[in-house]
Amino acid sequence: MRAPIHRWFTYPAGYSYKFVDCKINEYALNETSWIADPFLGTGTTSVSAKMNGVNSIGIEAHPFVYWVAKNKLLMQYDVEVLHSDVQTVIGEAQVLFDKGVQCKDVWPDLVYKCFRDEVLNQLFTLRTAIEQIDSVDSRRDFLKIALTATLRDVTSAGAGWPYIAPSKYAERTVQRDAFEDFATRCAMMLDDVCLPSFRDLPATEHKLINGDARQLTQYARPASVDLILTSPPYLNNYDYADRTRLETYFWGIYNSWGQISKHVRDHLLVAATTQIRRTAMENVRNCPGVESVSPKLHRELIGIIQRLEEIRKIKRGRKSYDLMVAGYFEDMLKVIKGAYILLRKGKPFVLVLGDSAPYGNHVRTDEIIGELAVAVGFSEYSVEVIRARGEKWAGNSQRHQLPLRESIVTIVK
Repeated sequence: MRAPIHRWFTYPAGYSYKFVDCKINEYALNETSWIADPFLGTGTTSVSAKMNGVNSIGIEAHPFVYWVAKNKLLMQYDVEVLHSDVQTVIGEAQVLFDKGVQCKDVWPDLVYKCFRDEVLNQLFTLRTAIEQIDSVDSRRDFLKIALTATLRDVTSAGAGWPYIAPSKYAERTVQRDAFEDFATRCAMMLDDVCLPSFRDLPATEHKLINGDARQLTQYARPASVDLILTSPPYLNNYDYADRTRLETYFWGIYNSWGQISKHVRDHLLVAATTQIRRTAMENVRNCPGVESVSPKLHRELIGIIQRLEEIRKIKRGRKSYDLMVAGYFEDMLKVIKGAYILLRKGKPFVLVLGDSAPYGNHVRTDEIIGELAVAVGFSEYSVEVIRARGEKWAGNSQRHQLPLRESIVTIVK
């Protein structure tokens, strides 16, 4: 959150760039090596690979998050021209604001609930100035990322991750100035691209794809990758599509829950109950893919799924945790199979994973992923527990009290 380039857009999931640096050094990767991340997010793995002189492939299914990653990876700009663009946008936005330009009926209600009127008018004029500036796409996208990051700086709603809370209970009392915060954000980003370490980076190749981690073999040749390093969605009902609802609404990319489902949610690896269409997932319920590679794991998962299905019937929310678990492991099995094909012999597939306990039923996610990988053909796996999870919810009587953990799973081909 404080490192140059990485700090341009904060994202609640993933790992530190230092973890990528560590693994690049551990496995002695160099300018001839390739590192792949099937769940790239906002680009930590590829940005770090570029800084370390290693080639990379990054796949991200969420179009907006992919756009952020792609622009963070550029790094090199004509700083003087970019600085001029920043001043032009702020000046033009101020003129529009002084004219009393209003932003009624521009966005869905969520956006209006998240900002005071004056701040929202400032944001609207900044958006308008960026869209109208006579500039190349890369510099315009630089400005768009700066304004995107400014949104949660100046909102009057509770903006803690993962979701934004436009309620009086969570309302912020400090009045912010969007022009000042945008200018500060741009200055910080300009400082980053001026750093000498980004001016003469080694010549490496970086392929970023708005694609599907379940179809890895479409994006690289068999046996061409030296390290796959990633943090897939955890099995914890976190809705990644909803995470960027404020940002995508603000830019007019989507205007409703239905649009987000159609263009984002339905294309993500299953990890949230908001993705479940029960009648459409009957073929997933029995985990046919898992059964084909490991009858033992299949029996374990079916037992969990059946318990969750029974509990669902008596729970008020009737959350589809049963099909979420089934869909998750069926999808992750596809990722594992693709990773096996892409990796060179003896090379590692490293995942940062958390376990889960939907409705109080523990799912040993990290070990199951490792055992599935061995069933597919990988030679071995190991689990390194790095922290306990869930302590902040210890006082919540509505939540299970099972201890959870986060782990590094290392799987070797």
